[in-house]
Amino acid sequence: VKVYETHTTDMNGLLNDGTNNMEKLDPTSNLEEVTGCEIGDNPNFMYKQNKTCQIQFQVPLDKGDLQPPVLVHYQVNNFYQNYRVYQASYDMGQLLGSLTQGPVTAELCEPLNVMKNKEGVDIRINPCGMIANTLFNDVFTLESVVGPDGEPIEGAVMNETGIAWKSDLKWKYRQPDGFNSEACSSLEECSCEGQEWSCTEPYLSPNGTYYRYFYPEDDTTQYLYETYPMVVSPIEGVLNEHFVVWMRTAALPNFRKLYGYINVAIPAGSVLTFTVQANWAVEQSQSAKALVVSDNYIFGGKNHWLGTMFIAVGGIASLLGVFFFVIQIMYPRKLGDRKYLKYKED
Repeated sequence: VKVYETHTTDMNGLLNDGTNNMEKLDPTSNLEEVTGCEIGDNPNFMYKQNKTCQIQFQVPLDKGDLQPPVLVHYQVNNFYQNYRVYQASYDMGQLLGSLTQGPVTAELCEPLNVMKNKEGVDIRINPCGMIANTLFNDVFTLESVVGPDGEPIEGAVMNETGIAWKSDLKWKYRQPDGFNSEACSSLEECSCEGQEWSCTEPYLSPNGTYYRYFYPEDDTTQYLYETYPMVVSPIEGVLNEHFVVWMRTAALPNFRKLYGYINVAIPAGSVLTFTVQANWAVEQSQSAKALVVSDNYIFGGKNHWLGTMFIAVGGIASLLGVFFFVIQIMYPRKLGDRKYLKYKED
């Protein structure tokens, strides 16, 4: 569940498979195993368990300071977002706010399109499909960053906005047609009574503001904030940036997605403390998940493939250069020799 990484070091940490079975990413690592982040025997009810654990790790003294922005990713191994049926399992019109659904998109979203409630009534899932309804819903909270002198580092907070593509937020996602919300000055003035509001109680945002809101067809629809209340607020809905990041599917089964970033330098020797609420099930998919803290440089984050590609292309170019050099030595050809000219016949 914890990984430290910079572009100058190898991964150093543990992958969590959802139980207390841990796999060290670096066999030489001296990190201790972390317990308490397993999600239990029944992953179908993982989010109701509210399991949390606290993890700490130290920025290595011999690797230098982490320069801003310090990136916080979650890593998932052995989860195939590139599977064709999985990638097609969404309704673009629904993500853009439409409340109607055609037969083609309804079929693509199966079996996560309509479900029955306790009374046997059909409830439509909005947004539907496998991508939206497998959202990574572990919650990471940066509790503190303590410098090597034992003093907390000022301004070391994890920002969770600005992590999604601006073009995605602008053009690909909209709240449902008819959605409405209103900020209230106090709880007493934020009643949800009346047909113009669908909320049962006001929503209290992290900044202390109360909101009341209306979602159309709320009695027969389960919206994203109801499926993932630990991640998505009713005011954000599908505009939640963690959701937007997840919806941009990965090309490979082992991938990382940005969770947040810290906009201050973190000196070597500092200790970062995270609280993890473990919600996302990995047992049934035989996957694993990890928390990754990294910085970046001119070419972005650490990527072994970039160096490998440069070496491979350089090697191929060297071999071709030697080959053509040998051909030129063995079968020389005078530059501008007219005998190689072929004229077009009349």
